[in-house]
Amino acid sequence: MLKDFFLKEVDAGIKEAVKANKLGQMGVNDKYTLIIEKPKNPEFGDFAVNVSSLARQAKIAPPMIANAIVEQLSKENYTVSVVGGFINFKISDNLLANTIEEILNKKENYGRGEGINKEKILLEYVSANPTGPFHIGHGRWAAMGSALANLLKFYGHEVYQEFYINDAGSQIQKLGNSLKIRIQQELGEDIDFPTDEIERKNFYPGDYLIPVAKKFLQEHPEIDVHTCDIQVLCDYAKAEMEACQRKLLEGFRVHFDKFYSELDLHKSGKVEKRYKELMDKGFLYEQDGAMWFKSTQYGDDQDRVIKKADGSNTYLTADIAYHADKFDRGFDRLIDIWGADHHGYIARVKASLEALGYNPDMLEVLLGQLVNLLIDGNEVRMGKRKNMVTLDDLIEEVGVDATRYWMEMRNIDMTLDFDIELAKRSTDENPVFYVQYAYARVCSILRNAVNEKINPETGEKTPAPMTKPELDNLFGNFDKTLILKTAASAKTLILKLEEFKSVIASSAQNRTVYTICRYVQELAQEFHSFYNSNRVISDDKELMNARLGLVEAIRITLKNALDILAVSAPEKM
Repeated sequence: MLKDFFLKEVDAGIKEAVKANKLGQMGVNDKYTLIIEKPKNPEFGDFAVNVSSLARQAKIAPPMIANAIVEQLSKENYTVSVVGGFINFKISDNLLANTIEEILNKKENYGRGEGINKEKILLEYVSANPTGPFHIGHGRWAAMGSALANLLKFYGHEVYQEFYINDAGSQIQKLGNSLKIRIQQELGEDIDFPTDEIERKNFYPGDYLIPVAKKFLQEHPEIDVHTCDIQVLCDYAKAEMEACQRKLLEGFRVHFDKFYSELDLHKSGKVEKRYKELMDKGFLYEQDGAMWFKSTQYGDDQDRVIKKADGSNTYLTADIAYHADKFDRGFDRLIDIWGADHHGYIARVKASLEALGYNPDMLEVLLGQLVNLLIDGNEVRMGKRKNMVTLDDLIEEVGVDATRYWMEMRNIDMTLDFDIELAKRSTDENPVFYVQYAYARVCSILRNAVNEKINPETGEKTPAPMTKPELDNLFGNFDKTLILKTAASAKTLILKLEEFKSVIASSAQNRTVYTICRYVQELAQEFHSFYNSNRVISDDKELMNARLGLVEAIRITLKNALDILAVSAPEKM
């Protein structure tokens, strides 16, 4: 990465300047931090490193510091200038051309992390109750989680994706009781869900159980719903809901390595085992008939109940066992995506892990904010299917690509305004269309370079047609430095292409996906600007070959980024 290259150059220059006693009172063991950025005035250079912070140790003025460092720099493949405490770098054509060569050689591997500290990561997300369709919030966790998994894999980590099925507890009983009412309604009985608000909370009155009831009657005509074991209905409804959820996830390009059942966790004895372990270590105490975990000893703001007075476990009890089991399965790091309303839950889970002897710092929790659906700028009132309460409805309305991209293009800790009508438009105002159209335009240019065109009136071929073998061989044969002479905007484009490597690194390290979306939009903008002012296919073969090489580098980079987002890269639009 060019940013790393120049930071290393300056770092080496500092060390040499200190040895030469050119940096005042600064010593060889003094600590410092360097920040690289793009100058606000592009005439100053392509990158700038501010060394003013070294004045505290050196006890000399920032311009003197900068000049002392510049004296030690190699200046190979770049030129430098000093403005105040800034060292400005202008990159040589050769160094920029190397970026194009790197992209064309690495192809789908361009941007991958190199020499990273590889970790085995378990990423858990969505983890919804199997009691109904996914809501819009689940869609955001699904899109963000799967894209983050793609990003971390691309960067070089070993990533496993897991869905924790919350299938233990009263919610499954409620689901079975709700299915029973729907079956009775299908049989023509005069029965409905309670109207009392408190009693109604013991059921799931959504219409989504009606087709499940119809299917149950078709498959089990011999069963008397009034006398059959309610557990039969519970199991059937749960299985149907899980099947619907998994089908939707697959269609949404979300692929889990494991669906982990909370019920199986209880049956395995792991929950009770962890409860007993905490008891034996003296981390539990009894109060008001309940058993409390001393989580305040590990930074929580209050102790937490893990076994109620009636002897039943709280949600925390299973979560303690589940997260301990993740580490026991050999994962180095755990990443969970939770809703923002679970903020207070983080401290208690980390406290339990530390009490059991695990490193709580190896658990990261990303908190996701809600999604507001908008139509022409007005928020959609939730509560009815026609207003797209479910993820399925939204995907049906705007498509997988638009749904995923819009869910991913804002940081997960920010509330997302999802403009449904804008997401459907085939205009530049729709960010996903804008990026996909850039990719399709790139592919169109390459197709036109490959395919011979014949004028139907004259029978003449277009100038400089290129066959497929010629195009395949082109990207290793043309003069890379010529690209920079083909257009004023070529340098800006190449710098943006080179930036992809640092975007991948920072996005993976900070667990951000929206930065990839922002990058592809910026790259698409630079490409559209280049295309609108430069003709790529021309009768000047040398010039055309250079521009085609740049276009192919853009195609590769856009494709790699869109693959991480799990958004399609259409060759035609």
